[in-house]
Formats: sequence, C-alpha cells, structure tokens
Amino acid sequence: MTRQPANDATGTDTPDRGLSGTDLVVRYPGGDDPVIDGESVTVPVGDVTALIGPNGSGKSTLLNALANKHSPADGTVLLDGHTIDELGSKELARRLGLLSQENVTPGGISVRELVERGRYPHQGFFDSLTDADRAAVTDALRVAGVDHLSGRDVGSLSGGQKQLVWIAMALAQDTDVLLLDEPTTFLDPHHQLEVMDIIQALRDDHDTTVVVVLHDINQAARYADHVIALKDGTIHARGQPADVVTKETLRTVFDIEATVSTTSHGMQVVPIEALHDEDGTDHEHAPGSRTPTRETAADGGTPPAE
Repeated sequence: MTRQPANDATGTDTPDRGLSGTDLVVRYPGGDDPVIDGESVTVPVGDVTALIGPNGSGKSTLLNALANKHSPADGTVLLDGHTIDELGSKELARRLGLLSQENVTPGGISVRELVERGRYPHQGFFDSLTDADRAAVTDALRVAGVDHLSGRDVGSLSGGQKQLVWIAMALAQDTDVLLLDEPTTFLDPHHQLEVMDIIQALRDDHDTTVVVVLHDINQAARYADHVIALKDGTIHARGQPADVVTKETLRTVFDIEATVSTTSHGMQVVPIEALHDEDGTDHEHAPGSRTPTRETAADGGTPPAE
C-alpha cells in the first residue's frame, strides 16, 4: 500500500489531485425532490473528512454521489482532474474505494478469498493473482488486523470481525481515496476503536484520503481533520473539528443542547437535552423559525444519525 505524498514540497495540494463535487443535485432513485440541492464540497487530500448530521440529512447520499454510486441529476464530481463518469469502472476502482453500509457475504468463502476480491480492478478478465496482488492482500489483512483470521470462513465471524474483513477488502484495492459509509455502526466499542485506528493509520502511514460517514460526533471530533455537518441536505458548517463541533452547531444541526470540552484524548461532546418546539414536536420538523424550549431527553443521548 505505497502512497505518493499528499502534498508537494511547497505544502500545497498537487494540482488535479483529489476529489470534489460542485453544485451537486442528488435525488433518491425514483424521487422528485432533491436530497442534496446545489451543494459543493472539496475533500482535502491526505486528510480524514467526516460527514456528520441527523437522520435523513443527506450524508450517505452525498458520499454515494462522490463515489458515482448515485449519479447526480446536476453538478460535477471530479477525481484527479477527471469527471468521475468519464472513468471506466475498473479505472475508477483503481483510484477510489467505497465501503457501503450493507455488504452481503458470499457463502463458503474464507477471509483471504474475500479480501482477494479487492484486487479485481488490477486484473484482466482471465488473469490469476500475481505476486504483487498477493502481497497487497497480505498487507491489507495486516493493516486491518485480521491476518490471523485469513483461513477462517467469513460466515463464522462476529459482526465486528466481518466489518474489519470488509475494510481489508477495500484496502486491497490500494486506492488513493477511500469512502466509508457508517463503518462503526452497530459495532461494540472495541471494534469501533479498531476501525477508527485503521482510518488514522491510512492517513498517517499511507497518505490515503478518507471520507467517512459517522454517527458518533465524538469519533468525528477526535479522528477527523475536516468535518462537514449536514442537515436536510444542506451543509451547515465545514472546517476543522474545533470550528464545526460547537454547541451552536449541535443546536442547529442535531437539535440538542450539549457540552463541548477538550480533553487529553481530544474533543468530547456530552449530549444534555433534546430541543423541542413549544408544541412538543422535534425542533427540526417545525415550520418557520420558532424559539425552542428545552425538554430533557429520556436517555440523554444523541438522536441517531443517517
């Protein structure tokens, strides 16, 4: 997993390198109203960018548009200076990897065999694995921390282990850009930390550009270099975590009161109360601009994100 440096000697991004979307209009398949309506985003090269926001905010839709999984109705996605739809499927897969929310594990397949499938963009139709392919697979298993499971049947693994194996398959593609859609959702804290450590290692050791959709605001604040906060298909804030993960943004985007502090392990968000309108409905669904009242949430937690 050898990477070219993310920046040149001047400290600026290499021209025509990276991923961006301009004036994107994206709809759900068969839908009339846009989920994303005219938003633009430039992904910093060699950094981790986290997309955060509540349910239905458009995070996964934006991610899939950047990956060419959902073609925008309008606007342009550029990858390394090329419009993304002009790249063939294999050429795109050599440059950009995508790990979706839901993955169906084939039956009767070992961990190593599944990870080997990540090498398909680098092979001809009838080609067998080369020594370089095998080395890339071995490296991906190591980076994902599942090399000790390589001979196991994928179906015999726990949910957290399976997620790490799917990440290993994405790593085996050996791309400069990796997009991950909610990779820590439904995982226990141990496996969540393992996933986030892998993301951190990809940035620090392999100069990989990572875009990740996250439920957990604390994970975004701790691990990301750049955070984009969305609500109702609109980008409300973007920038470094300290500039985006603020009490004001949490009120506006998540409809919660929270404390935000800095610890020895980075920023920490503690949700305190859910915001509601005077009629008791969630503030985010209210028509017009009404002053919210505060009502203590039953469990003090953050509403689930998209």
